[in-house]
Amino acid sequence: MQPRRQHHPDFDKLQLRGWKAAEKEGALPSAAWEKEKAWALRMGLTGSDSLTDKSIPTFARGELPHYAGINTFLKAPYIEDVTKVGAYDAAVIGIPFDGGTTYRPGTRFGPQGVRKISALYTPYNYEMGVDLREQMTLCDVGDIFTIPANIEKTFDQITRAVSHVASSGALPIMIGGDHSIGFPCVRGIAQCTSKRIGIVHFDRHIDIQEKDLDERMHTTPWFHATDLVNVPAVNLVQIGIGGWQVPREGVEVARERNTNIFTMRDVEELGLAETAARALELAWKDADAVYISFDIDSVDCGFVPGTGWPEPGGFLPREALELVSLVAREGICGLEVVEVSPPYDCSDITALLATRVIVDVLGTLVSHGKMGAHKAIIDKPVSIPAGPEVA
Repeated sequence: MQPRRQHHPDFDKLQLRGWKAAEKEGALPSAAWEKEKAWALRMGLTGSDSLTDKSIPTFARGELPHYAGINTFLKAPYIEDVTKVGAYDAAVIGIPFDGGTTYRPGTRFGPQGVRKISALYTPYNYEMGVDLREQMTLCDVGDIFTIPANIEKTFDQITRAVSHVASSGALPIMIGGDHSIGFPCVRGIAQCTSKRIGIVHFDRHIDIQEKDLDERMHTTPWFHATDLVNVPAVNLVQIGIGGWQVPREGVEVARERNTNIFTMRDVEELGLAETAARALELAWKDADAVYISFDIDSVDCGFVPGTGWPEPGGFLPREALELVSLVAREGICGLEVVEVSPPYDCSDITALLATRVIVDVLGTLVSHGKMGAHKAIIDKPVSIPAGPEVA
């Protein structure tokens, strides 16, 4: 005999978020997907006569299959000629550098690792009701040519590259690399504008001492970033700081510069929504734009083994994704995701979460109408010469 189930006369499945998301999908366009399939046939030749799906080419091109193809981020177009980057809403920039690492190296392979596992995703998010392929344009400009043995020359290369992308109007999305890249990335954007920039920094570590081991390392980016004239320390908001890996030298600087620090306990007591609201208030106070720096080790190390400096007690993945999306709702001028170290990863789970942070931020910008809002602050675009024409 079947057990009797409780009847809920007031239950209406049409009020579930799941059903509403399904309805929202029906209103999304599909023109870009159809164009991509036609492009794949043109570039990859039509498929075998035995195939019933005539949209499948002979050579893999575009999103499908997820296990094949040359991996760019999210299978986005690779822009070999970086002078064309301004034709896109956002551009992914790989920064394969771990010369600022003070413990476990390997983050130079972060961009490769993130790009590889990003092929698992489609551009569509069910809950958001967003399709990035249909509602924005995304490209991958490849990697910056970093100098493995020289931190300062690498910083100059990074600043030059990021300033070019930001000046073009495309939103720069940086994949590191260790956290030392935070300084030259912010410097690249700051060079393009006279406006004031705030920073929301997700991390377990404070990363604001002046030097570490006599150099500007991955523990020092925010000391030097907040030395920039239009990146004041009072607009630096750090979320998730705590544990047994926070150098006292950095704490002293934070106190002297009057920065803003939320520990994990603060987040727990305030709740995610209130934490984000207060972080936004502090980062945006008298500022014109906000930059997001997401260190993957802000997440509990049980979920992100592939990082250079793991620390227990951080965010759960769902908490981190909710917080970063709440911050991105107001618009951003750049995003960096750092400290993914594939040699220490397990089943690509660290790189997968890094990918999810990026696509969730992009989806949030699209769904809240903030994609492209950063262009308004670019009032001092830089001009970087290209090499001579090749015959």
